[in-house]
Amino acid sequence: MGTRRAFDEIMGQSGSTTPRPELAALGSWLDETPDAELRRRQQSAEATFRQLGITFAVYGDSDASERIIPFDIVPRIFLADEWARLSEGLVQRVEAINAFLDDIYGERKILQAGVLPEDLIFGNPQFRPEIAGMRPPHGIWAHICGIDLVRTGPDEFFVLEDNARTPSGVSYMLENREAMLRLCPELFRDFRVAAVDSYPDRLLETMKSVAPHGSGQNPVCVVLTPGHFNSAYYEHSFLADSMGIELVEAADLVVDDDIVWMRTIAGRVKVDVIYRRIDDDYLDPLVFRPDSMLGVPGLIAAYAAGNVALLNAPGNGIADDKAIYSYMPEIVRFYSGGEPKLPNVETWRCREPQALKYVLDNLKDVVVKLVDGSGGYGMLVGPTATKAEIETFRAALIAEPHRYIAQPTLALSTVPTLSDSGLAPRHVDFRPFVLTGSKGIQVVPGGLTRVALKEGSLVVNSSQGGGTKDSFVLMDGGNTQAQTQTGGGMSQGQGGA
Repeated sequence: MGTRRAFDEIMGQSGSTTPRPELAALGSWLDETPDAELRRRQQSAEATFRQLGITFAVYGDSDASERIIPFDIVPRIFLADEWARLSEGLVQRVEAINAFLDDIYGERKILQAGVLPEDLIFGNPQFRPEIAGMRPPHGIWAHICGIDLVRTGPDEFFVLEDNARTPSGVSYMLENREAMLRLCPELFRDFRVAAVDSYPDRLLETMKSVAPHGSGQNPVCVVLTPGHFNSAYYEHSFLADSMGIELVEAADLVVDDDIVWMRTIAGRVKVDVIYRRIDDDYLDPLVFRPDSMLGVPGLIAAYAAGNVALLNAPGNGIADDKAIYSYMPEIVRFYSGGEPKLPNVETWRCREPQALKYVLDNLKDVVVKLVDGSGGYGMLVGPTATKAEIETFRAALIAEPHRYIAQPTLALSTVPTLSDSGLAPRHVDFRPFVLTGSKGIQVVPGGLTRVALKEGSLVVNSSQGGGTKDSFVLMDGGNTQAQTQTGGGMSQGQGGA
């Protein structure tokens, strides 16, 4: 599917040569800045990212350590009223996710009410029976959510998926802004852009707010990483540095009498809150995978005893499983009592015979995804797939239909992007970040915009050739601090991967 029918977020309807009135200043900037100057600034940003070591790994690729995610100099812009509506929907969605997790691992009222089929929970590999009956400190399960959104029109936003395990990409949000402040300061004079550089402070505040009762005035918080071979290690290191807390690996922690201690040169220090960037499977070899070298033996016992908070809570994978996603409208209704403010993309559950028949009959027109897949792997984009790829998926669907969902191919919105031949529309998606602590929910006024750099492509994942853009949230009124021209020193002194 090409870009012909897509709504362009800057220009309005496809084919328009003048920007939407509210974004005229961006149109003027694009007209007045020579192509060569835009390219120079973009290359400067990418050189900085490479210098900082903001790389990601593509598993199985020998050049993985050298890759940066390409950056595009043309920002994506959300108007204040668009953002206000999005924020309301995001808060409602994250509240429902937390209520769902609390219920599924507790009283299971949603199952008693028949809203979900029981086997969708109990037969799901992301459901962790080991966690059932445990309750995280302050009853919060999903402290950090990345909710992936797509747009198809001026007022049409849809949730593509919910990331409630270990959502990544926030370091790109921060570094992209840092680059734009340095390279395009004039845009911050033309637009009143909400600042994002407070994210590390907000995250630390969220961590401290969910510390177990009795942790004292200044709870000890750490970031737990699997190590520097992980594809998101730069982000782990960046966030720990930005928050001024320790970055630890499993060997730095020990559990003694259901209390987590950190080994330091000065002796052992009690740990109250752990932001873990390790999947459940590897978190504690005494409870999950016994062969895990990345986890901390006894960590779940300390968590069950209420002596440590884990962000995000173990067992959260059930909330971002794509089969559960298809029931999110019902889940939101059940826990909020209202209609979802952010709708799902229409979804066919291939485990249901009627849905499977429809998908098999329309494979060339739909997107098929593994229910537990991520990163753009294990998916079929029907309109751009070869006949052989379609037939391979057909066989897989018939063999294991319960492992797949399918969705229509949406005309994702576009944003002008610097291509080899000049500015051209490219499809985008969006991951805003939502923080939930004991004092409430915060939607960070920005997020990670991913852009499909290949013409006509709908796949924005970095592992599949996508890039990123800065995401401007415009302000009206004066309730949010405007981004200043100086920047926040966000990238000063950050170590590389």
